[in-house]
Parts: sequence; C-alpha cells; structure tokens
Amino acid sequence: MLRKIHTEHAPQAIGPYSQGIEAGNFIFLSGQIPVDPETNEIIEGDIVAQTNQVMRNIQAILASIGLTLNHIVKTTIFLKNMDEFTLVNEAYAKHFGEHRPARSTVEVSRLPKNVSIEIEVIAAK
Repeated sequence: MLRKIHTEHAPQAIGPYSQGIEAGNFIFLSGQIPVDPETNEIIEGDIVAQTNQVMRNIQAILASIGLTLNHIVKTTIFLKNMDEFTLVNEAYAKHFGEHRPARSTVEVSRLPKNVSIEIEVIAAK
C-alpha cells in the first residue's frame, strides 16, 4: 500500500509529484532544494547555508510521519559544482552525527530553480 506524505513545514511540490511516498516500511522523499517553506523562496547564502536548509526540509518531512534523520538508509546528493563537495560534506555530517547512511554524490549541469544542491533520501521505519 502506498501513502502520500505531505507537510506544510517543508516546500510544497512544484510539479506533479509528492514530497514523499510511504511504501511498506520504506519512505522515499523527493529531492529537496534550498527553499524556505515559509516564503517559498530560494534561501540566500553559500552552499553551506543551502545544504542546511535542504536538511531542515528533509527533517520536516520525516518528522511529519514520526521519523528522524536516523531512519535514513540512503541519500543521493546532486551538486552543480563538485568543487563544493568538501563544504557540503561537512554541513551534511553535522546533521547526521554518528549515523552514516549509504550515499551517492553526483555533479549535474542544472537543478530545479537553478539551485546549487538537491538531496533525495530513502528511509526505513
């Protein structure tokens, strides 16, 4: 059984997709970009600020169904500039503490709304 996940505390979907889908014991979150859910605008700041906003958005969606970052089993990070990998990695690590989900990081030529980072996750209940 599939269940759509939705919260007002994270950016609303800007196309024909959901913030996330629960499928059995797995949660699949759509890629999150550095949008402030209160203003629906891309946040100002460097890649660290953008990474932190993305992580807050992910946390908000997970929290809406009673989960935390510790439930994440896999992340995929999409970056416009792999030269920023070290900064992203440091910001990302602060959110996870000792938890270490599997991860892929890919440099891409363009992302929605021309942002510099997008992160999607898979979590398990």
